[in-house]
Amino acid sequence: MFALTEKVAIVTGASSGIGRATASLCAEQGASLVVAARRRAELDALVGEIETAGGTAIALAGDVRDEAYARALVELAVERFGGLDIAFNNAGAVGLMAQVPEMAPATWHDTIDTNLTSAFLAARHQIPAMLERGGGSLIFTSSFVGYTAGMPGMAAYAAAKAGLIGLTQVLAAEYGPKGLRVNALLPGGTDTPAATFKTPESRTFVENLHALKRVARPEEIARSALYLASDASSFTTGAALFADGGVSINRT
Repeated sequence: MFALTEKVAIVTGASSGIGRATASLCAEQGASLVVAARRRAELDALVGEIETAGGTAIALAGDVRDEAYARALVELAVERFGGLDIAFNNAGAVGLMAQVPEMAPATWHDTIDTNLTSAFLAARHQIPAMLERGGGSLIFTSSFVGYTAGMPGMAAYAAAKAGLIGLTQVLAAEYGPKGLRVNALLPGGTDTPAATFKTPESRTFVENLHALKRVARPEEIARSALYLASDASSFTTGAALFADGGVSINRT
């Protein structure tokens, strides 16, 4: 049910963390991967690991804010593997944190472009390729921030991630009749290089925000992404799927 045999997938933000773990897991399940991120060396290392394990992957480095890059990823998937079935648009960044009166417009636009506009550009090119295959699974990494929680200093990030859920719902309604499922994945705190905790106290604070009193391993979030990518979620679309360790409901 979770097998991705003969499926072709794009995973962005694949150089580390959730994206890297998801790319590896999808390859284990039989998908051919196009892995994307800014850091070429890390992508090449990932491709090497996937191929050593018997999987198939190719890397293309670039900036997800660039529409030409979004187009090139899809073209690479079609040219190298024959089409596109799955896209996990995972790349994003918290950006510079500040309260709105102190936030420069350039900071706002950079965070929105990295997290939300990039998803629009990706979907713009991914959707036609998926429809050529009769549908597929389109996934965005959103957040509980801006959905169930407002965190000081994160206005731009929250707005972008909330916007992804709106985008998810509209695309799900538009393309459901054509066999394309669209969902958002909402992780909780995850132990990734981008979320490196500066002190043991800061890690303990974040862990205690969660009902499970810990943060996730990237591989745990990857399994939720695999669910959305696979036929196991064949009747799931337009959803904001929590994989957040209970951070959205915890009050202790």
